[in-house]
Amino acid sequence: MALVNENYLKLQGSYLFAEVAHRVQKFKAENPSAEVISLGIGDVTLPLPQASIEAMHKAVDEMAHKETFRGYGPEQGYDFLREKIRDVIYKSRGVDIALDEIFVSDGAKSDCGNIQEIFGEDNTIAITDPVYPVYLDTNIMAGRTGLVKEDGTFEGVVYMPSTAENNFTPSLPTQHVDMIYLCCPNNPTGTTLSKEELAKWVQYAKENKSIILYDAAYSAYITEDDVPRTIYEVEGAKDVAIEFRSFSKTAGFTGTRCGYIVLPKTVMGYTKDGKAQALNPLWNRRHTTKFNGTAYVVQRAAEAVLTPEGQQQTKEMVGYYMENAKIIREGLASLGLTTFGGVNAPYIWLKVPAGMTSWDFFDKLLHEANIVGTPGSGFGPSGEGYFRLTAFGSRENTIKAVERIKTQLKL
Repeated sequence: MALVNENYLKLQGSYLFAEVAHRVQKFKAENPSAEVISLGIGDVTLPLPQASIEAMHKAVDEMAHKETFRGYGPEQGYDFLREKIRDVIYKSRGVDIALDEIFVSDGAKSDCGNIQEIFGEDNTIAITDPVYPVYLDTNIMAGRTGLVKEDGTFEGVVYMPSTAENNFTPSLPTQHVDMIYLCCPNNPTGTTLSKEELAKWVQYAKENKSIILYDAAYSAYITEDDVPRTIYEVEGAKDVAIEFRSFSKTAGFTGTRCGYIVLPKTVMGYTKDGKAQALNPLWNRRHTTKFNGTAYVVQRAAEAVLTPEGQQQTKEMVGYYMENAKIIREGLASLGLTTFGGVNAPYIWLKVPAGMTSWDFFDKLLHEANIVGTPGSGFGPSGEGYFRLTAFGSRENTIKAVERIKTQLKL
């Protein structure tokens, strides 16, 4: 008989955003005249930068002629894109990254989920709590955790609470861990770690022969000077950190799909007998075995993002969303609600009213103001009592949503 991977049976119910969608669909069916505004799932609403559109049109035209047609490309990505990533994202910040340390993909979500395949099942993982669900769920699927406990945590996982009580700065683990997931700016809290704080994590990883899996998908939204745009600005990080980046939230590629991993050749894992093993060739083997490369047309669009014109256009897009964040943050504050984030990230993390759970507030906001957000508990046990709103809506809907919250939500 064909046996299933029973690790999947450990997963808790629906994926967070699937449950959100289910509740919204049910509400719409019962209230067909309601105009629902979503400030929930972090999908963008502005169109692609004009530089990318023009590059895609040109690339499509190339595909129409035998002389310029492209078939299979290099699985790791075309050099024209990797060179731009190296120069614009890293060299401009004084970070030296080689082309063969950059792997272009279809997005950070895939990469964050797939990277764990090159690590042994016996590794102990550490995640900030709350955090993006993909880190935990993919490790559950791989068998790197035990069963779920009554408090919602999983056996074999080290949770690092990141709440208002510790200023959203998780403490270093008191025990040994092997794989450390950090998301900065953080999804869902919208908060960040300073260069000084990140240096502590790099030092911990060096001392414990651990690996930092660093999700920098929202780095374009950072505004404060003491927050690194890449973990490789921290001395020693190239020995212990793998960085994940994406064009999705920076340039509106959520439906176009393009991201990349940076994996320096100096990052080492270890065999069971203690022999050091570079992770770069392992990921290269996994990547080239299971992935045929990101579409040529999409890579040309991504390359255009990194031109001077594309950089200016994406800066304007980011500014648009951050103005939305300011509108939401100030609107909630005027009601006396406590908010965090929205300064270095397009997410506002708010404290729900006393006596309510995160899902209670979700239902209240949906039914009273017809606004969709995301319950904090869906991001981990420490997210209970919090709620996430995103700034990725249109300006019109953002203003309308804030006005509804002010006038229709019964606090």
